Order: sequence, then structure tokens, then C-alpha cells
Amino acid sequence: MPEGDTVWQTARRLHTALAGQSLTRFDLRVPRFATADLTGRTVLDVTPRGKHLLTRIEGGFTLHSHLRMDGAWRVFRAGERWRGGPAHQIRAVLGNSAYTAVGYRLPVLELLRTADEEKAVGRLGPDLLGPDWDAGVAAAHLLADPSRPLGDALLDQRNLAGIGNVYRSELAFLARVTPWLPVGELPEGVLERITVTAHRLLEANKNTFDRRTTAPGAAARARLYVYGREKHPCLRCGAPVRKAGQSDGGASGGEGERVTYWCPGCQSGPAPEHT
Repeated sequence: MPEGDTVWQTARRLHTALAGQSLTRFDLRVPRFATADLTGRTVLDVTPRGKHLLTRIEGGFTLHSHLRMDGAWRVFRAGERWRGGPAHQIRAVLGNSAYTAVGYRLPVLELLRTADEEKAVGRLGPDLLGPDWDAGVAAAHLLADPSRPLGDALLDQRNLAGIGNVYRSELAFLARVTPWLPVGELPEGVLERITVTAHRLLEANKNTFDRRTTAPGAAARARLYVYGREKHPCLRCGAPVRKAGQSDGGASGGEGERVTYWCPGCQSGPAPEHT
């Protein structure tokens, strides 16, 4: 599932291509909205909300989409060949005289009244890249269930919106605790530092495709401290990085499981016995 900075970049590309322009094509290839036609209306803006995308269209309409694990929006110039998957995976086509935005494999796609957007995103916590960001509120949300593992809580978008699997592993590493440590057992002040660091990292990476959490001078192969580095030496202590499954915090709409990375040498707290 894309992180909040990736969704922010997607929204910016869509906004640049569509905002302020009249739609010459509007095609939703999902049964519920297949007959909807907003051709001729102007796209007002494309706004990210955590990992959700809100495309607002003249007349009080919002096209709400979510990429989850496999979805993608691609933007093409007029006449350019579409690339992003076979035609049967296309779920949405929004076009104007200069650009066409094509949504592939979108698991969430619905046309709402703009006044009803809160029905789709109202339960989200403070958006790490949004105007509502508040580190204190995010920390309070995380601490509301002190027995919950840190990694699980960070991925729950109801606590704070925008963290994915990469950042949950990296944030736990930077805090020197394992993702399985209950939130209530974090040393004093650490939870607040985690929320502040999360905001800083997403802000630093929202304008680049080469995400990094390490220092700017680090080698390209060491852009991240632990994520994707199983069996490689920890950049801090040299111990082999490990990986294990952990709850996705309900981020996928259920209690799924994703891979989490950590260093057993310099992150304290509980961890799976077999990894």
C-alpha cells in the first residue's frame, strides 16, 4: 500500500493535469457508477487525504479513490498510448483536451456528493501532509489503546493518516523500539517524538521519488534503515536486520498482515520468536 507521500505525489500529478479544465471524457468502469456522466464539467481540484484521493468536480461532485495495494493513477498526454496494465484493469478514465488520467485496479472508487466526503474520510486521524496535522492529537490517538503494539497503532489510519509499512518500520527503528512494543510501554516523550518525526519524514519525501529516512549523504543502497534490508547489517549497530509479519492495523479494511522489519541489536522490546 502506498505511503502518504506517494499518494500526495499522485494527487499533485492529477491536479496539474485536470484542475481548471473541462472534462471531455468521464468513464467509470464499475457497475454502480457506470452510467454516471460528468462530461463538460470542470475539475476543481484533486486533494489527498491520508491515503485517499478526492477529485472534486463542478456541480458538487467528488470522485473518491483509494489505491490500497495494487491501484494506480497514470496521466498521459493526449494521443499518448496508455501504459499501466491491460484494458480490463482500467476502472476510471478522466480526460480533457490535453491530458487523460487513467485509474488502474482501483479497489475503492465511488462518486459522492462533495458535501458527503466525510462519509468516506471522516474517521481518519490527523493527516501527516494536510492542514489538519496536529502531532499532539495524533499522539493522544495512539495512546488511547496503550496495550496495542506500536506498529499496529501506527498503521491504523484512524490514529494518524499517511503511514504505511515502510514508515512504520523506519519510525520504530528511529525510536529504538520494536514494532511489537505496546504503546503504553514507550519511554516518556518517545511517542511525541515519533509523531513529530513521522511528519518531518513525509514532508521531506513528498517531492521526491527516492524516499529516504537516512542522512542525505548516505549511499543509494542505504536510503532506508531497516525496511527491505533483511539479513543486511544494521546501519547503526551491524546486527542482521530481521523481518516478520505483523497486523496491518485494519488499514486494508480487515485484520490483514504485512511484513515488518527491525534490528534485534538496537531496538528493544518484544519480537516474534521465529523469524
